[in-house]
Amino acid sequence: MKFICKKQTLYDAVINTSKAVSDRSSNPLLEGIRFHLDGSLLELTGYDLEIGIRTSVLVNSEDECTFIADPRLFSEMVKKMPEEDIMVEISESFHITISGGLTTYNLSAVDGTEYPELPEKETKEVMTISQPVLKNMINQSIFATAVTDSKPILKGELFEIQNSVLTMVAIDGYRLAVRKEPIKFDDVAQFVVPAKSLAELAKLLSDDENDFCQMYLSEKHMIFEIGAYLVYSRLLEGEFHPYRSAIPENFTTEVIVDRKELMTSLERAALIIDDKVPTPLRCHFENGQIKFDCTTKLGKIQDEISADIAGPVIEIGFKCKYLIDPLKVINDDKVKLQMSGSLLPMKIVPLNGDSYTYLVLPVRLKTK
Repeated sequence: MKFICKKQTLYDAVINTSKAVSDRSSNPLLEGIRFHLDGSLLELTGYDLEIGIRTSVLVNSEDECTFIADPRLFSEMVKKMPEEDIMVEISESFHITISGGLTTYNLSAVDGTEYPELPEKETKEVMTISQPVLKNMINQSIFATAVTDSKPILKGELFEIQNSVLTMVAIDGYRLAVRKEPIKFDDVAQFVVPAKSLAELAKLLSDDENDFCQMYLSEKHMIFEIGAYLVYSRLLEGEFHPYRSAIPENFTTEVIVDRKELMTSLERAALIIDDKVPTPLRCHFENGQIKFDCTTKLGKIQDEISADIAGPVIEIGFKCKYLIDPLKVINDDKVKLQMSGSLLPMKIVPLNGDSYTYLVLPVRLKTK
């Protein structure tokens, strides 16, 4: 059994599907990629029971076989081949020979017929969204997902669809990120996708506005169809945090500030802050100036930038990183900061519309 294909095509397919391969599993089959050859179509699957990635590539063959191979070794061998066209042969005892030009590699494989099946793609709940829009929504919210197991549901993002609008929400207990965009879906849906799945999904999404992603919802899984790739993700079970009640509707002080200028100033302050023992950054809003003050074991910084400030004077403390993270992913030149006191959260919103909302909890400051 053998097939001939393009080196780069096969390499890309292996690398992308390997993102769903388990490093260590109770089922050894899941530590490899499943290759299923059916004539001129070679299907590759990686699956760790939480996320699965499947794609197909065209090859020159008339054979059929199913085998599992180590993705790291297989991909490196393919990458090192000197010729663009390579031949892959699989013996009846599942030994693989990869050849091209004068170079030949050999490696062992195993029978792939017992590989676990991926969930079926159901068609009753299909949603369509632009690939770059979904990619942007993930990148602008995923940083706020929880990384600890104290509340497993918060290790994913809430997808909430109402009135043909997709709202994605991430919370980690210290901050909140909300992103909204229109979507082609007339029904109502709500589910939570693990951040791990979304991180791998974002890497496969295109930046071409003409490319679309179809999302298929079932009871326990979500399937994302992206061009030649299918990304399968299990859904997290449980009740997501009632995020709407956490977002303040009113504020007393509003600040309009240049996003890059604010981010640059915060990054200057971050240089002297040890992440292991984070010291809060003191932020003072008054008379068209935002003043920053922070003293740590590493050093001290005092800085200030101009801003349009309306409302009472406020002095408030934050973990510097929690302010930098949303500012990094926002595309707008200017943002609004809305506050109602030194112990209440800061709200970061666009100058117009409600496409994003970020909430950052303050840190109590010591009296000077």
